[in-house]
Amino acid sequence: MSALFDISGQVALVTGGRRGLGRAMALGMADAGARVAVVAASSEASDLQRELAGRGVDFLYIQADLTRRNEREGLVSRVVEHFGRLDILVNNAGLQQKRSAVDYATDAWDVDIELLLTAVLDLSQQAARHMIPQGYGKIVQIASISSFQGARNIIGYSTAKHGLVGLTKCLANEWAALGINVNAIAPGIFETDMAAQTLADPIKTAELKGRVPAGRFGAPEDIVGPLLFLVSNASRHVHGHVLLVDGGWMGR
Repeated sequence: MSALFDISGQVALVTGGRRGLGRAMALGMADAGARVAVVAASSEASDLQRELAGRGVDFLYIQADLTRRNEREGLVSRVVEHFGRLDILVNNAGLQQKRSAVDYATDAWDVDIELLLTAVLDLSQQAARHMIPQGYGKIVQIASISSFQGARNIIGYSTAKHGLVGLTKCLANEWAALGINVNAIAPGIFETDMAAQTLADPIKTAELKGRVPAGRFGAPEDIVGPLLFLVSNASRHVHGHVLLVDGGWMGR
């Protein structure tokens, strides 16, 4: 049974993997035996590097602003050049720009769509070009509960996450027969930096927590198990699925 979830020796690339859910997923796959590459916008990743080095993990860190197309160019090839292959891509990088819809500037919209949707397509294409010849690959997109419902003051984020569900299903339809599983995880509210502004308001926090059947928000480590399912052979016949990890939020 354990062989179903074994990813020992595989190469995983996580975008936005320096902190939050991305960090938890990078560390989780490293603990499961994967060699890990992380892409993030920050030049500072010493804490993550120390953690992975302490685990004896073969690790590559690439600084890149994924809103810039020229910085995405050849990114996956750099990972393949370092490790010799790529087995897993986790498109996690994201941000939320909070503004009312009437004041939402088109420049902000352009950044949201570029990072949360266009960059995901671009990197998925880059990964697929390496995965198709080897007849195997796992691509996991990080969606959101905002992929399924409207949201206030994050119109670009929510719209892009709706589009990400469609993108996931389209890629799965084309690549499933080529040995590539394309799926998504849709997290609910997690205790990460992205939610810090919302969770700083105790009244809002209590209101939101009251809507979660599990009675709590997610901790970063809660995403690791679902991810390992989707990047391992346990999910070999799962294609185009969006796995909710939300404490039951969408089940209400």
